[in-house]
Parts: sequence; C-alpha cells; structure tokens
Amino acid sequence: MDVRDLHPLPMASSYRGQLSPACTQCAEGRKLVLFVTGLCRFRCFYCPVSPARNQIDVVYANERRVLADDDVLDEARAIGAGGTGITGGDPLGVVDRVEHYVRLLKGAFGPEHDIHLYTHEPHPAKLERLARAGLDEVRLHIPHYLWGPLSGGGGAYRDILVRAPTWGLRRGVEIPVIPGKERELRRLLRALEALRIDFVNLNELEFSETNEQLLRERGFRQDPRNGWGVVGSRAIAERIVGEMRLSVPVHYCSSRFKDGVQLRERLLRRAERTAPSFAERTTDGTVRLGVIEAGDTTDLAGWADGMVRRAGLRPGSYRLVPGRARLELAPGLLRRVARRVPAPAFEVEEYPTADALEVEREPLNARARSQASASVGGV
Repeated sequence: MDVRDLHPLPMASSYRGQLSPACTQCAEGRKLVLFVTGLCRFRCFYCPVSPARNQIDVVYANERRVLADDDVLDEARAIGAGGTGITGGDPLGVVDRVEHYVRLLKGAFGPEHDIHLYTHEPHPAKLERLARAGLDEVRLHIPHYLWGPLSGGGGAYRDILVRAPTWGLRRGVEIPVIPGKERELRRLLRALEALRIDFVNLNELEFSETNEQLLRERGFRQDPRNGWGVVGSRAIAERIVGEMRLSVPVHYCSSRFKDGVQLRERLLRRAERTAPSFAERTTDGTVRLGVIEAGDTTDLAGWADGMVRRAGLRPGSYRLVPGRARLELAPGLLRRVARRVPAPAFEVEEYPTADALEVEREPLNARARSQASASVGGV
C-alpha cells in the first residue's frame, strides 16, 4: 500500500500507508482491552482514564473486573478476540503482571493472538523481557513536552524505537493531537520518519470525566461536531494527515470512531456470543430484554417457578439470572403476559457487557410503574 494514498475511515478518521494489525483488529471489534493497572507516574493533564480506575491498581478485561485468570480468558472468548491491547495507567509499572498475562494469552490462544502494549516509560529491559514472553507490538506515548527531534530528554524514546526491532517488536508512537502544539508535533513526526518506525497513531484529544476541569483550565473547549473531542484537535490532525507526505504510516483516530466503530463492533460481537437467543439485538450493539425482578426474596428458585407458572412460560423461552435476581425473556412475550405477573416487569435495553450497563427501561405493569415512581420520588 502506497503511503502517499489517503484512506478515509468512518467518523472523520483517516490514514496513509498500512494500518497496524492491532488497529485493524480494533476496528473490527476483535481486540480485547486489558487494563492492567490505573497507576501511572506521568499524570498527563489530558489523561481520560475514568475515576473508578485512575491511579487505582485494578485490572479489567473490557468492562469485566478481573479477579482470576479465567476472567481474562472468558472475556476474550466472549468477543472472539483475535488479539489483546494492554493498557493502563502505565503497564510497565506492573511488568511482572503484564508478562504473566502475555504468557497466559499466548498459551491459551496461540502465537497468532496479537498483543500490543501502550506505555509512557522508555524502559528497554522491561520491553525486551516482554518481547521474549510473546509481546508483538509496543506503542510509545511520548510526553508532549518532549515532542520535537527526540534529542536530550527524548533520547530514551529514540533508543527504544531504534532497538525494538532487534527484540522482534513492531514499534509505533501513539499520542493525542493537542491544539497549540502543531509545530512541535510536526517536528516529532519528521524525527520518527527518520527512524523509520512502523506507524504513528494520532488520537483526537477528548474530554472525559477525569480530565474536563484541567482541559478547561487550559482554555480547551468541546467541539460540538465531534462528540467529546476538543476544538482544534481534529483540524490539526486532518492537516497533518492530508498535507505531510511521510514515508511512515500515519493514522488519525477520532473520538467518535472509538465509540461509533470500535466499541460498537465489539459490542455486536459480544452480543452475538453471549446474549440469550430470545434477546433482541440492536444495530448499536445493545440488547433488549424483558425482565421480571425478584426483589429481596430469599427463595429465588421458588419465586421463579411461581412466575413461570403465572405467566405460562415455556422451557427455553426464559432464563433465571441468580446474580441479578431476575427472570429474562423476550420483550414481546413479556408485554403479552406482564399483567399476569405479580412482580415488577420491564423492557430493558442494556449493553451486552460484563457490567451490563443499562441504557433504558420501560415499565410494563402496575408494579413496575409503582416501583419506577417510587424511585423517581426518592431522588
């Protein structure tokens, strides 16, 4: 593929040259996101990591909290993962943990399971060790105050990029596009071109719950065209990708692409593999279910038997979910029998993820409407 050719992607993203194999998998929803720690000593002002993870030493596989190795493997299987992206925080701060997961994933899914890692830390010994364990790709996040010719303080990053191929690693740089730093960014890209690295990924700078205050204090504003993107970030990226004829591949990834393509595709894959057959799947990757809630009953099995009899449900048309104390069935079926059900009945739309984030719920009987009214009144 000619690096001079411009290739548009959905949601205003684009690239020149060859996408990293990891980026291709992400766009297809086939990349497990393994968040190995929220700890990071760099504390960038634009860090978007959520409050539930930021500077907290926790592990998540996609949205699933990891308490055992099986949590990681089960989540990978749930999306039919072709690879894993290891992120944080800074993963190299817990390098023993990262090595364990690299070996675990390669052992379970084979050498073709592509694993890439993001890091701020230019630590050759750690990266060489992970390469021996099976890591395929490193993505360096070079701090914005070192953008330029990679001399002086940037020399440590230059050293990693030069040496990584000898360890068998693809090597790239992934950074946000920060308004006001275009000149420095262009100088950095020329330095990276001279090093003939494998790719550069430019991410749209975006607001999050964690970084909003710091971004606004620095004068950044939200771009209404681009979801949570920052005004000016997209324009700079488009100029760079459109104008600079670099001999290394450059990929611009918008904030809307991450949600509208990468996340959506992953949700669709997970729904296909994990949602019950009676669930209704949406084009956004969510699922719709009929839900009968048990409340605080101590005999869940007995309660479920009673609901099944009262509603006249047939085997295979429902499932009991003990962890959520509820019966699930097709929303259309529940609409037809909701009046006969002596428990709150709802139509629910939710993500097919481990945390089952709820998008919307509609009461289908008097008990559900009463519960919904009481909940609103208690706010």
